[in-house]
Amino acid sequence: MRTLYVVTHPEATHHVEGVVGGWHDSQLTPAGVRAAVSTARALRSQVPDGAEVELFSSDLRRTLRTAEEVAELFGVKPNLDRRLREKSYGQAGGRPQEWLDRRFIPPPAVGERMEHDEGVEGAETKAACARRIYAAMDEILQRPCAHQIIVTHGGSLTFVVASWIRMPIESAGYASFRAPSGSITTLREDDFFHNRQVVDLGDTRHLDSTKAD
Repeated sequence: MRTLYVVTHPEATHHVEGVVGGWHDSQLTPAGVRAAVSTARALRSQVPDGAEVELFSSDLRRTLRTAEEVAELFGVKPNLDRRLREKSYGQAGGRPQEWLDRRFIPPPAVGERMEHDEGVEGAETKAACARRIYAAMDEILQRPCAHQIIVTHGGSLTFVVASWIRMPIESAGYASFRAPSGSITTLREDDFFHNRQVVDLGDTRHLDSTKAD
């Protein structure tokens, strides 16, 4: 039995400042740090004591800070992988969201969506983002560890899940697996049928106490 726990980083400064995230290297807010602590505790309660655990994380500060809380409770070091980053928005990264909104060209309802040019210089296409995340997932899943934790971003989660269910990249143009910041998505493969389940998508029950604060 293999279980993946996919964490989307909690609240970061770009969320509260109203600027574009992507590869802009924002950091967790104080509320985000508290949520990261709660997320780590929730993961610790779900993984059996004594089980081997591997931890993978995007290398941006907001994901690394989240991964550090997890690493401390499990006694492991995070494996940093820039391929787990959010989609790059090119020159829009770090600029006000309204700056991007004025220039953004949405994908067509029909036709080519994965290689669609969104109208922002330097921005990744969905295809480029998907290819790097799929490649990272391929390497993670080649490892035999039965409990793996991946710390990534809300937008990246779609391609993590799409890769998990073996959706061909060319078919992922309409895929969207949305999850709140600080959530845990649980993915599981059984040892008999080798079916790959999406057990929980975007679970935030562990954040209830931080919201009360």
